[in-house]
Amino acid sequence: MTPFTAAVIEIIQNIPEGKVMTYGQIAGLAGSPRAARQVVRILHSMSRKHHLPWHRVINAKGQIAIQEDDSYNEQWMSLEAEGVQIGLNGVIDLGIYRWNPIKIRIDT
Repeated sequence: MTPFTAAVIEIIQNIPEGKVMTYGQIAGLAGSPRAARQVVRILHSMSRKHHLPWHRVINAKGQIAIQEDDSYNEQWMSLEAEGVQIGLNGVIDLGIYRWNPIKIRIDT
């Protein structure tokens, strides 16, 4: 597993209930700001194995990116069950629900 993949998994595992992060935001925190598509790939291939809360990851517009109806509805319902309000046109207010973790690095 690459360091980027490990970082993405750790970041996603730590998104708290009722909060969301964007693909690009996760990529940036993992050290590769232009790798949002890699975050999508990691979510797709590793969510089940690593028990990732995949439903807490959305696009930069504040919308659910999945187009397939069953997964879209599952993500919508999972977010609402955690208290995330989804507004008109399926938009989530990132000002309210985006999680902005503080990244602390200690070099020893």
